[in-house]
Amino acid sequence: MSGISNKDREIFENLFVLELANNHWGKLDRGLKIIMDHGTVARYNNVKAAIKLQFRDVDEFIHPEFKGDTALRYIKKTEDTKLSKEDFTRMVEKIRSIGCIPMATPFDEASVDLCIDFDMPIIKIASSDMNDWMLIEKIASTRRPTIASTGGASEKDLDDLVKFFEKRNIPLAINHCVSLYPSEDDELCLDQIDYLRQRYPNHVVGLSTHEYHDWSSSMLISYGKGARTWERHIDIEYEGVPVSSYCSLPEQCDTWFKAFHKAREMCGGVGKSRRIITRKETEYLDALVRGAYARKNLEPGYVFSKEAFERDFYLAIPLHKGQLSCREVMNGEKLLQPIKANERLTIDHIDGPYSENSTLKNLIQNRGL
Repeated sequence: MSGISNKDREIFENLFVLELANNHWGKLDRGLKIIMDHGTVARYNNVKAAIKLQFRDVDEFIHPEFKGDTALRYIKKTEDTKLSKEDFTRMVEKIRSIGCIPMATPFDEASVDLCIDFDMPIIKIASSDMNDWMLIEKIASTRRPTIASTGGASEKDLDDLVKFFEKRNIPLAINHCVSLYPSEDDELCLDQIDYLRQRYPNHVVGLSTHEYHDWSSSMLISYGKGARTWERHIDIEYEGVPVSSYCSLPEQCDTWFKAFHKAREMCGGVGKSRRIITRKETEYLDALVRGAYARKNLEPGYVFSKEAFERDFYLAIPLHKGQLSCREVMNGEKLLQPIKANERLTIDHIDGPYSENSTLKNLIQNRGL
C-alpha cells in the first residue's frame, strides 16, 4: 500500500483524543460533566477533539470466580465503573452535541459491536491489546479508521499490526506511548516519534502521553517532530473525588491546546515544499544587500564585464531604490549615461534585461532605501 488517501488521513490530522476512560466512576452525571467541561474548552480553543470512552462487556469480561473480588484493582475498578448501554447512549449524544467526535476503546469483541451501534467514526486499540489478534481482527472487520497506542509493543508487534491494516487498506494512526502512569519527563522518549515516522511513513504518527509536570513542553517538541494526533486522560475536580496525577483538568487542557496553536505558528505549517517568503522578510534582507557604486568617472558606451566591474566599481551598503546590487551580474551591457565616482549605479544607467523587463525593473525600483 502506497499510503492512505489524504481524505482518510484528515480524520487523524491535528486530532486531540480526550480519554475519559473510567473517570465517570459509573455515574452518568459525572461523565456528562466531564464531557461538557472539556468539550467547552476544546470548542473555545478551536481544536478538533474526540472524547473517548472505554467499553467492556463487564458480565463476560471478568471470570465468574473473580466477580466481586476487591483485592485485584483492575477487577474492582471495572465493576465499580460499569455503565448501562442507555448511560453510554446519553454520553455519546452529549459528545456529539458539543461538537466533539465520539470515540471508544473496546476491550472485547462485544464492545466492538457497541462501537458500531454508536457509529463511532474512530476506534482505538489500547497498548495492552497489541497482541490480542481476536480483538484486532474484530476491530478491522468494521473497517473504521483506527488509532493504535504502541506502549510496550516490540518492533515485530508494530510491523505485524501495520502490515495487517495496510493489507486491508484501513486507515491507521500510530501513537507513541509510554505505559507509565504517570510518566516522568525523562521517561517520555519523544525521539520515538522520529523512529515511528521513519519506519511507517505512510501513517499519521501521534503521541499518547501521561506526563504531569507541564502541558506545553511535550506539545511543542512532539509537533516539531511531526506528531499530528495527541491523547491525554481527562478528569475534573468534582464531588471530592481524587484526580489521578496523569489526568488533565480542563484548565490544563486549555494550556495544552494553546501550546498546539503556538507550535503551529512557530513551525509555519509547510513541511513538504519551500515556504513562501513574506514581503516583510524580503524587505529586511534587501536592507542588508550591498549596492554597486562607481570607483571613478565613467562615460557612456562603457562595456561591463566581470573583470571590468571588479576594477571600476565597488559594493557597499546601503542599497537604494533603483540601484543595482551584488545580485545582478553584468556582462556585455553598456553604460547609457555618464556616472561619477562614488555615485550609485542604477537601473537607468545601463541597457539590457534589468531595464527592459518590466517585472524585474519594478522589483529593483522598489527595494532598498
